[in-house]
Amino acid sequence: FDSLPPAHYKETMSSILVWIQQSETKLSMPQVAVAEYEIMEQRLRELKALQSSLQEQQKGLNYLSTTVEDMSRKAPAEVSQKYQSEMEVILGRWKKLSAQLVEHCQKLEELMTKLQRFQNDTKTLKKWMAEVDVFLKEEWPALGDSEALEKQLEQC
Repeated sequence: FDSLPPAHYKETMSSILVWIQQSETKLSMPQVAVAEYEIMEQRLRELKALQSSLQEQQKGLNYLSTTVEDMSRKAPAEVSQKYQSEMEVILGRWKKLSAQLVEHCQKLEELMTKLQRFQNDTKTLKKWMAEVDVFLKEEWPALGDSEALEKQLEQC
């Protein structure tokens, strides 16, 4: 019986596997191009919440690792190998998920910065275009009025 995992191990393993599966599903959603800053902020909040959840799940993962190490000392080689292989698969998925989360957050933050800059530039350009439009609709000075013509030329 020493070579069998405790009931808590199986419960923890099951809950971590479910959590990993749900998280992988969330991250595998196709990324669409979004031009609304608020939607991007919401997605970033979701990713940050997932990162927090990942940190909360770390205790369970540590417990599984420790339990597998303890069992590998007491269990026969084939039993020990089975649990170590299972743990390696979980750790691989965990690391991949963790890396994807970091990558998605960084990419989204970069895109949000670019979108913000683009929106600011667009606002500035629209303001300038409105000023130019007003200028172009102004009445042109009479041909003999050189002072007014020079002022208009300077404005151009």
